[in-house]
Amino acid sequence: MQPIQTPIIPRQPTFAKVVGPHQWNKEGICVFAATGFFLEKDTYWKDEVVLPPASQNEFNAQGVLTNSTPWFRWHYTPRDISFEKALDEFTHLFESIMASQVANRKVILPISGGLDSRTQAAALHYLKKEVVSYSYKFEGGYNETAIARKIAAQCHFAFEEFTISKGYLWEHIESLAALNKCYSEFTHPRQMAIIDKFEGMGEVFSLGHWGDVLFDRGAPAGTRDDQALLLIKKKVIKKGGMELATAMWNFWKLPGTFEAYLDARLQSLWERIPIDQLSAKMRAFKSLYWAPRWTSVNLSIFEAKKPITLPYYTNEMCEFICTIPEAYLADRKLQIAYIMKRNPKLARITWEEKKPFHLYNYHLSKVPYNLPYRAVNKAKRAMQGLSRKPFVQRNWELQFLGPKNDALLQEYLFHGSLKHFLDESVISHFYHQFLTQDKVAYSHPLSILLTLALRLKLFEDEKED
Repeated sequence: MQPIQTPIIPRQPTFAKVVGPHQWNKEGICVFAATGFFLEKDTYWKDEVVLPPASQNEFNAQGVLTNSTPWFRWHYTPRDISFEKALDEFTHLFESIMASQVANRKVILPISGGLDSRTQAAALHYLKKEVVSYSYKFEGGYNETAIARKIAAQCHFAFEEFTISKGYLWEHIESLAALNKCYSEFTHPRQMAIIDKFEGMGEVFSLGHWGDVLFDRGAPAGTRDDQALLLIKKKVIKKGGMELATAMWNFWKLPGTFEAYLDARLQSLWERIPIDQLSAKMRAFKSLYWAPRWTSVNLSIFEAKKPITLPYYTNEMCEFICTIPEAYLADRKLQIAYIMKRNPKLARITWEEKKPFHLYNYHLSKVPYNLPYRAVNKAKRAMQGLSRKPFVQRNWELQFLGPKNDALLQEYLFHGSLKHFLDESVISHFYHQFLTQDKVAYSHPLSILLTLALRLKLFEDEKED
């Protein structure tokens, strides 16, 4: 079998066999329960791994992985250049990547109210590419499409607006399981609701994944190295995740405690990164272990319909980031300056994260300047409450709330193979905690249990084939 070289940030996992028993990787599954993604090379099986990012991999005649050698290591080697020089270099690099990736094809551009897709929009408009853009909002939720529509109008892009309806997941859940192989929990990929709409929209996706990590602080200013583990855990462990992972760990009678196991693994991965500057080191950590195993997983949904391009994922962009002073990357400075340079009117459209401010005055997004906006927003929420219509803010609310959703959820949790994988008392505990205690805190455990139920069904279907 020929060697395989993986990119710095892989956009899809490459699975490989290794020597080991064909058994469930229960330790890895517990990490998945806590965080929503598998860590490092882990898969569901002990005799299977995912090839590491930026590695050269060799196999024996039987196709078993024998060696993985890094061909690139994240580093922090800032050059002594001005901000203007860094901006010029970013402008040339980003636009070259965008032009090369989309070529003369009609582009499909998802737009949000943030900066990554706005930076792409500025480049595509400057490069005079034909673009069909879109955005979506929750049924009964905040109008997320309003800012996206303004961005599209400023760039003269065609624009489509979609509403993610209640219970959309159930119609697509088994297709989603087949696409992402259950390596991501199921309540996040809203794009499944509109997957059939992509057919007639354009020829190639331009996706903005990972720009917010590469072009921002890796860690808050003043963070010390001895605080890194706590910061990582705060970022990656989901509400209710530690409780579910601990329950599974104890049910399977794995040695020690789950928290000690997770801490040791995260600390080991952190210490392997040979970077002294903490913010750059945290960016590298996320790019090595978070991007390929969390962000990349659901790219398969887009790719099932059209070719995908990811300008922030390219090797060239990652290598560029390693040479830019941290002060220029922090607080989105380069992206903001680029948008102002290429399309000043685009920069005057509200920045979602800093509402109601835009890129020229977002520094006013603090007390007392934002008090009038906060007061109006609070009044709107109060009016929504008086109407007795629930305000949908999270994807799981569309999937788990209401009698129809509940009936379908119970079917997967209690009437399939999951009860043979985990004790039914464990499943029942988290289901009833969600119903009777804290829905926000227990939505993640419920989503993980649903994902595991689908993974077991997928495994049974694979055995039958």
